Amino acid sequence: MTKPRILLADDHPIVAEGLKGILTEEFELVGIVNDGRAMVAAARELHPDVIVADISMPNLNGIDALVVLKRDQPKVRVVFLTMHRDAAYARRALEAGALGFVLKHSAPAELLLAVRAALLGRTFVTPDLAGELLRHGKRDSVIPADPVAAITPRQREILQLVAEGKAAKEVASLLGISPRTVEDHKYRLMESLNIENSAELVHFAIKHGIVQ
Repeated sequence: MTKPRILLADDHPIVAEGLKGILTEEFELVGIVNDGRAMVAAARELHPDVIVADISMPNLNGIDALVVLKRDQPKVRVVFLTMHRDAAYARRALEAGALGFVLKHSAPAELLLAVRAALLGRTFVTPDLAGELLRHGKRDSVIPADPVAAITPRQREILQLVAEGKAAKEVASLLGISPRTVEDHKYRLMESLNIENSAELVHFAIKHGIVQ
């Protein structure tokens, strides 16, 4: 019987190796990548049944990588395995189309449950956060809007790369656009967020989990 095919995306080699041991007993591991852009490229090339991904990764974080993938692979299945205990991360992940959200400190059994659920098209959220998500869902009308939600996918890509310390030319090269376009996106982003300089922009990215 053919095993379901899994792609693993995590920038911590020790963690990735541990996950490999957990996953390969039940699934076929078709690849391991260590950043968001590599995750997008590998998913497009390998067409895994499920992607198990970290959120905080260089070049493109896991949630934004999922948003990019959803453009041409709307049925892509992603389970996030993360250290972020904040329900806001889980909400953002689920809104982006994730089918699972598991904390790294949870038992390996939770990850396997989440992957199995994703294979069936079902959603699994770690019990540690499920209740809080439900309570927040009932209070959506009084919760302030998430400022990250108002940022376009391209602006989020640029924000992460700039916050990681990359110059406009490096960002332009990675995204296949001109440095002037990068600067234009950056200016509009700062204007929409009411941010005055690059240091504040980096602080915003860290505060909202776009970079570590």
